[in-house]
Amino acid sequence: MADYVRDVMTPGVVAVRPDASLAEAARLMRDQDIGDVVVADGQRVVGVLTDRDITVRAVAEGRDPQTVSVRAVCTPDPQVVGPHDPVSAAVALMRRHAVRRLPVVEDGLPVGMVSLGDLAGADRAGSALADISRAEPDTAAPPSAPAPTDFVRPGPEATATA
Repeated sequence: MADYVRDVMTPGVVAVRPDASLAEAARLMRDQDIGDVVVADGQRVVGVLTDRDITVRAVAEGRDPQTVSVRAVCTPDPQVVGPHDPVSAAVALMRRHAVRRLPVVEDGLPVGMVSLGDLAGADRAGSALADISRAEPDTAAPPSAPAPTDFVRPGPEATATA
């Protein structure tokens, strides 16, 4: 296993303002091909927002992604690690707080993100999780939805009689 967070983290940070809309954050995630963003107020990390947060905490609850702010849905005050912290410290924080990713902060500024997948890849280079983490994402558009009539069950008149 790598010794330090800097050895396994994804460098660079995509950040969004707390007052940005969820739709704006979702477009940023799509355009950057990522599943999470750091929520930053100026240079200070104030939260983490994931695509799952948007889905479960907003869309599934019927909230409008155009009007709901990132601040209202993100995980506030996230645990953070430094690039010079041992990987074991990141693992311990993830375990203790049941999180899958941690912002990496140096001198108060976000410099990267470390995820469970990053740590799995560092631990077992040939593991299935490491392979999945390294794989290119599936960016193909989903197939068109079938017409609603394709879901209609045939009535009794459509059943064959002997």
